[in-house]
Amino acid sequence: MNIEHLKLFIRIAALLNISKAGQELGLSPAVASAHISKLEEMLGTRLLSRSTRKISLTEEGRIFLPHAQEILESVEQAKGSIGIGNRTPSGTIRLTAPASFGRQHLLPAITDFLKDHPQITIDLSMTDIIMDVIEGGFDVAIRIGSLKDSNLIARKIAEDNRVICASPDYLNEHNPIESLNDLKQHDCINLRGLDVWYFKNPESVDEKPIAIKTQSRLMTDNGEVMRDATVAGLGLSINSTWNCYQQIQSGQLQQTLENVSLSDSNAIWAVYPTNRLVAPKVRLLIDYLIKRFGKEPYWDKSFKAKT
Repeated sequence: MNIEHLKLFIRIAALLNISKAGQELGLSPAVASAHISKLEEMLGTRLLSRSTRKISLTEEGRIFLPHAQEILESVEQAKGSIGIGNRTPSGTIRLTAPASFGRQHLLPAITDFLKDHPQITIDLSMTDIIMDVIEGGFDVAIRIGSLKDSNLIARKIAEDNRVICASPDYLNEHNPIESLNDLKQHDCINLRGLDVWYFKNPESVDEKPIAIKTQSRLMTDNGEVMRDATVAGLGLSINSTWNCYQQIQSGQLQQTLENVSLSDSNAIWAVYPTNRLVAPKVRLLIDYLIKRFGKEPYWDKSFKAKT
């Protein structure tokens, strides 16, 4: 079995594009297509379903993919055990991440990562739309919140602590906020569809949360817009500490109801498909992000209250 053909097949499975996969490996589209045809001929089955619009894996291709990855990794490990081959992680990592977190924290981290690892390149997609990791051909995705996709393996990068905050002017001009019920009388800024705020109820036997329906002055689909509208004095909002720590430090925002806890615990995750072995370059990036952000991310160090 030709190892180069396996490498090509694995990249096609990730990118769902023969030309792009071939280009990564220095092959023309015609040569890449010929290599895949030879691999299919050797196996006696079709691995790819080709149409004028898209490439997809056949059922046989999906079954064969993890075995191809295991074979390739075993060959590289064997070479490394006797000092043959280049074991330095290299190649392109296709990464998707939320736009706000990506701009504020991920991009600076990636910049430093690429300086330390010149043989790696990153194809970064930043969007607040949750992209399908497998269909999108991504090697890894950064996700924030609770995870529901059982087809993905997740590693926690950091906690996603959140606080209720408002501008000093808003707090001075409105009634004091001393209890959760006071929230009902205040203007709030919410992410779209999240106008009900849930809090832990220490007196509940069944751990049923306290639900507060807020009055939304502004609804948005962007966390930075929500934060900036809060700074402008439009009302209260729940912000991730990574999104508002600088405004808290500068005094543009003040935390309120510091002693209450939101009902759900969020986190920042790196996720990748269960049907692939983790490439060394991807593992290297995830390990780097975990080390950089750590158990106590730099954005949480200014928060002394329970978050």
